[in-house]
Amino acid sequence: MAVTIGAVAKAAGVSVSTVSRALNTPDLVNATTRQRVVAAAEKLGYTPNQAARSLREGRTETLGLLIPDITNPFFPPIFKAMQERAKRLGYTLLVADSDEREADELETIAAVSKKVDGLVLWASMLPEDRLAELAERMPVVLVNRQVPGVSEVHVSLTDGMAQAAEHLKAYGHQRCVFVDGNGNRPDQSRSKSIRAAFDAHGLSLIEIGPYEPRFETGVHAAPLVLAHQATAVLAHNDLVAMGVLHQLAALGAAVPGDVSVVGIDDTLLASVSTPSLTTIRIDPDEIASRAVDLLIGLVHEREPATPVVQVGSRLIPRGTTGPVRRDPQR
Repeated sequence: MAVTIGAVAKAAGVSVSTVSRALNTPDLVNATTRQRVVAAAEKLGYTPNQAARSLREGRTETLGLLIPDITNPFFPPIFKAMQERAKRLGYTLLVADSDEREADELETIAAVSKKVDGLVLWASMLPEDRLAELAERMPVVLVNRQVPGVSEVHVSLTDGMAQAAEHLKAYGHQRCVFVDGNGNRPDQSRSKSIRAAFDAHGLSLIEIGPYEPRFETGVHAAPLVLAHQATAVLAHNDLVAMGVLHQLAALGAAVPGDVSVVGIDDTLLASVSTPSLTTIRIDPDEIASRAVDLLIGLVHEREPATPVVQVGSRLIPRGTTGPVRRDPQR
């Protein structure tokens, strides 16, 4: 027969409600009692009845993740890491794609909100007031979108951008292009951090765009990079960078001989491209654990110690960056 919570309470010498708190909301129980309850549960082989607990508490034991574009190779590792983290903590993860459209995002939120205990919204397209209203109705964690009063995991490109600017300057680059793939998203922090880093290192930065963050954007941008006579290009992400590499090769421009290329994200594409792509790494495992932990804390009505959690970045130098050719052949 299955071990009951009452048996655990009797073995630990506490009430059933104390056992429930010790196992489900451990922060509400003192450490000594909690350890006694956990030891008794492990000794007896007690396994909580998740279905009964969920029904009783009105929870689904499911978390939602809404991402802009599941075809972007940056997101599958994020999804995988979040799923593993959620599973370890007793939750299932439901994933949906907004296709970077506000209307689709609203429709998807309406469809999944009753099926999940909380939502992680990545680079949301919704207006601030809509997000604030949603966060009042249910636990919400934003990633790469700042709204006052709403919990957020912020991916900081400050260190990675500073390293990229320093890297390019050391190779003698002065005239650079940034291919902006931010589309019509409300959050423009990526563009601002790039501009600040390149200004700090005395590098000229020409911005083209904004476009959509897709491979085709890089294809479109490549001849513009050459027209501006830039010796280095920073792409919005690895997918855009791959488009730039593809079209530069088609135009007869050597990488890194004529133009150096830097991406952002460090996806699988970066390491398997030819030449391999210099890029700014963002750790998917760290983002996943931070976002899931923050959201589960909100589900259990625990106020986060830090409502805005920051995840850093770093440059991964590879084969697409090198010294400026002193006699560039265009």
